Amino acid sequence: MKSPEVKTIIGNLSSKKITMPDVNLAPMPALAPPGVVHNGKKADGYGEIDVSRGYPDVRSFRRKFGLVIPATNTSMEHDLWSIIFKNQGPRGLRGIGLHTTNVITSNPRLENEEDLLEYKSPFLGGLKSAVDAGLLAQPQYMIMGMSLEHILGGIEAIRAPMLEIEAYSGLSWAAWHDAILAALKRYRAKRVGLLTPFDKKGNEFATQMFEELGFEVVSSVGFCCANALHIAHVPDWAKEKAIVELLANNKNNLDAVVQCGTNMSLIDVTEKLEPVVGIPILGINPVTFWYALRENGFDEALLGGGRLLQEF
Repeated sequence: MKSPEVKTIIGNLSSKKITMPDVNLAPMPALAPPGVVHNGKKADGYGEIDVSRGYPDVRSFRRKFGLVIPATNTSMEHDLWSIIFKNQGPRGLRGIGLHTTNVITSNPRLENEEDLLEYKSPFLGGLKSAVDAGLLAQPQYMIMGMSLEHILGGIEAIRAPMLEIEAYSGLSWAAWHDAILAALKRYRAKRVGLLTPFDKKGNEFATQMFEELGFEVVSSVGFCCANALHIAHVPDWAKEKAIVELLANNKNNLDAVVQCGTNMSLIDVTEKLEPVVGIPILGINPVTFWYALRENGFDEALLGGGRLLQEF
């Protein structure tokens, strides 16, 4: 397979240089001799599908995103496709595609702090293998589908593996810590409440990250899910109850509710409750996708992901 040529664009949110491979470099598609066949013989009129041209991916002709998630995650890809499919109009997301690969985490148990630390090693150790698999599809930009603050304490510890995997992959990445910082700045938010599937230690890590990013964590709620797979099964009514009763109340006087944990979908809850609580509810999946889209120059107001995707 011929390596794609690259160009550089500037991220609209980060102002960083983004390496953008030309995945449609001719000949694309390359055809084996003798070209198109009909009943075993060369067919006339196809011109080798014009080897001087590079035809785009039929589904991902505007951008092909690579998404890396834990193998137990059944929510994030669904959330992102949901946003794509709700915005298929002329100024929507038609031609935006996802190619998802899994990081194998063979023991997803999270019953105590020891389990959490044991979960960290296989995830970080399995990242490169997942990226290797994803790169076979020639994505143009990558999305990290993991709350690294769940397993790593401190923003520098979170940034370190991202810098390493960016260098390894040769591509730019959207990561939660960058995305939520950009989102909260758009709302000039300072006082935040956290909603997570994490236990006490995970919430301590999450609180540490947000405080080091410059925010005041007024209150946090963690569902203490004992297995990474089970995070997707936390019912929406419980998330709603936590937001309305424990976080977005008059006592806390929050500027925003922030949700961590990519396997805990919040897009339906966000759409329902933002008009009720009167402050933005910033879930990790739509916010990270918002960051990826805006960095890549897709600035349309979008449905299905909450206020942020419509307003900024």
